[in-house]
Amino acid sequence: MKKLLAIFALMTLLCTGSHAVLAEEAVSAVVAISAVAEVSAVVAAPATEAVAVAAPVPNKGDTAWMLVATILVILMTLPGLALFYGGLVRVKNMLSVLAQVFAIFCLIAILWVTYGYSLAFTSGGGINNFLGGFSRLFLSGLTVESTVETFSKGVVIPEMLFMVFQLTFAAITVALIVGGFAERIKFSALLVFSALWFTFSYIPVAHMVWFWGGPTAYADPSGFLFGKGALDFAGGTVVHINAAMAALMGAIVLGKRIGYGKEPMTPHSLTMTMIGASLLWVGWFGFNAGSNLEATGTAVLAMVNTVVATAAAGFAWMMAEWMHKGKPSMLGLASGAVAGLVAVTPACGFIGPMGAIVLGLVAGVLCLWGVTGLKKLLNVDDSLDVFGVHGVGGILGALATGVLASPSLGGTGVYDYAAGKVGEYSMMGQLTSQAWGVGVTILWSGVVSFVLFKLIDMTMGLRVPEEAEREGLDTAIHGERAYNL
Repeated sequence: MKKLLAIFALMTLLCTGSHAVLAEEAVSAVVAISAVAEVSAVVAAPATEAVAVAAPVPNKGDTAWMLVATILVILMTLPGLALFYGGLVRVKNMLSVLAQVFAIFCLIAILWVTYGYSLAFTSGGGINNFLGGFSRLFLSGLTVESTVETFSKGVVIPEMLFMVFQLTFAAITVALIVGGFAERIKFSALLVFSALWFTFSYIPVAHMVWFWGGPTAYADPSGFLFGKGALDFAGGTVVHINAAMAALMGAIVLGKRIGYGKEPMTPHSLTMTMIGASLLWVGWFGFNAGSNLEATGTAVLAMVNTVVATAAAGFAWMMAEWMHKGKPSMLGLASGAVAGLVAVTPACGFIGPMGAIVLGLVAGVLCLWGVTGLKKLLNVDDSLDVFGVHGVGGILGALATGVLASPSLGGTGVYDYAAGKVGEYSMMGQLTSQAWGVGVTILWSGVVSFVLFKLIDMTMGLRVPEEAEREGLDTAIHGERAYNL
């Protein structure tokens, strides 16, 4: 009778259908146990234990969304940013800008998988405040089965997908810098600077702002600025302020273009710039909404904010320029849209749509001042106004996040993983945290960038010869022309 009961218990487990692996474990247990009367108890225990410790698996919807988001961020750079910048330079330098952006993407992609990802997104032990470790060097141990946690407990995505998503952020950040000194830098010097700046500025800032233990290990050591409570949903500090400071330092060290302020240096193709700005806007949905790492309501919120803040900024810039100069320009619309995209980047997952509109309106007007009034005050030839748009817009967005994320203003507040709910919100406390993020990024990137530019200038030289600059970098450096009409 005991044998019949044991066999019946075993067959019941085998017939459950969805737990074939547990059934196989049960069969092994039955064979190993000599006391047949205790079989059903022995079988049930491993089954319960296995369910309790089962590792989470990626959801196909989240994975599909992050694949699309990654592709969208690549679209931002190639061809989005390349065309946006290329249209703004003179015709003799169009191809050089395209080549610079394209080459930087290729270079950073290689460096990211070699050592960048490991140093940015793993634990750094004693130096964890500022830098990660070497556990993922050359993607060591990273397989298609590896997973990383999102911002929800128990929710994961493939780690390789997270890695390549972050690769696209690193690449576009370095590419943004070229706008500060377009039309006069050596191609070889630019590539050397890009590799060094990526190593000594982008990676540490990304680690400081974004590295933490995740929802199930929120108490583990984190990056310095994450530990300070700085909020940066998609890269206001890591991408925009970081790149803007490098562009500003480059413009200072290289000096002004020949004929700057005396000769016309108008954009050669606003058509290309408009196309590039549009591709940036579309790609930015992957940038902002993708930073949620899941296909959830927060990703939708980030997407909505990316629409309305950008629209508000483009319209505000155009109207302000219209009132000041008497005509609404296409360049103003495109530049304002980019300013809105920049400003909403750190805030997009934390603020409400009405807050995003207000942020966009302020960003459009403030960044217009950044490329006019502030640029004159600094007396720097920032060729494509990287600091005026990305620096000013990034600083505005990072600080405004501390205000507009407040639930009393329609924001989401800050989730407290220890309490399992949104915590009490202190606007002044969050503003202080945001100021930490802005200040450290400005200081870190500014010092690193200035030192690197100076070192390269003293060793291999930064600037092309005068005759090459007058001829144009397309033919002087690349032996090609953007147009052969």
